[in-house]
Amino acid sequence: MNTSIFTVAGPVMIGPSSSHTAGAAKLGRVARQICDHKFDRVEFFLHGSFALTGKGHGTDKALLAGVMGIKEDDARLPESFEIAEKEGLGFSFGEITLENAHENSVRINFYDGDELIVSVEGASIGGGEIVITKIDGYDVKIRGNLTTIFVRQNDKKGVISHVAGLLNEYDINIATMNVSRSAKDADAMCIVEVDGDIDEELAAKLADYKEIKFVKVIKHL
Repeated sequence: MNTSIFTVAGPVMIGPSSSHTAGAAKLGRVARQICDHKFDRVEFFLHGSFALTGKGHGTDKALLAGVMGIKEDDARLPESFEIAEKEGLGFSFGEITLENAHENSVRINFYDGDELIVSVEGASIGGGEIVITKIDGYDVKIRGNLTTIFVRQNDKKGVISHVAGLLNEYDINIATMNVSRSAKDADAMCIVEVDGDIDEELAAKLADYKEIKFVKVIKHL
């Protein structure tokens, strides 16, 4: 059986916990990429073990550090509250019960003024690994280990072939693809994990389709 050293020893990090600290910081950083917009306030709603024991493990500081782009091995992580206050970033923490969620889960809401930009849910699943489970209420599965293309679209034919065709043209292999929708002919979301990187030119071409509302590229971490 092949076992990763990261499963045994955990990631390089500022402790004390790979799940509650390193994973939390990574969750925050991936959520920041999904937001991809100027924000001045963040709300964190902690579920399960995150809510019960997170404060003692520094989960709150790690999550806040992550959304500011601070990595889990950065010595500044324990000072994230002070850094946020100096930078004028508002933040708050609360508790929530999320249905069918992993015990180390969080909902992160990003705001620009009074406008909610995006809501991201995810979990720290052990050894510093994470999974994003919802974006704006849509079910997704993003682990942050591969470059991921996040497409918001109208539920119309042609979108998937447009995305797949361009990736083929640029010789980029699709690892996984998942499509979900709120209702027939309504909004839909396409999540594509790929081998390799997506540059700005390709991202712009992917978005240049009448039924696509926007495209975001989440770089692997």
